[in-house]
Amino acid sequence: MGVIAWLVLGLLAGAIAKAVLPGRDPGGCIGTTFIGIAGAFVGGWLSATFLDRPVQREFFDLATWVSAVVGALVLLVAYRLLFGNSRD
Repeated sequence: MGVIAWLVLGLLAGAIAKAVLPGRDPGGCIGTTFIGIAGAFVGGWLSATFLDRPVQREFFDLATWVSAVVGALVLLVAYRLLFGNSRD
């Protein structure tokens, strides 16, 4: 998969993570978008490194999507823990 595909996957993974963990984030929509993109990269790296499941070249590979969404969820939770809910 190319960089553009990872960016699109990250945007969608961030949207899914935001739907799973609703609430007001300190960074708003833009911050959540960047967290989704970073989560896609981190999830893919973790999947390839620790689960010995290399990232497939197909865009619609289920394992790639799951790892991207899980990575986005992990980063979103970490972001909320570090920066709190400062938008009250």
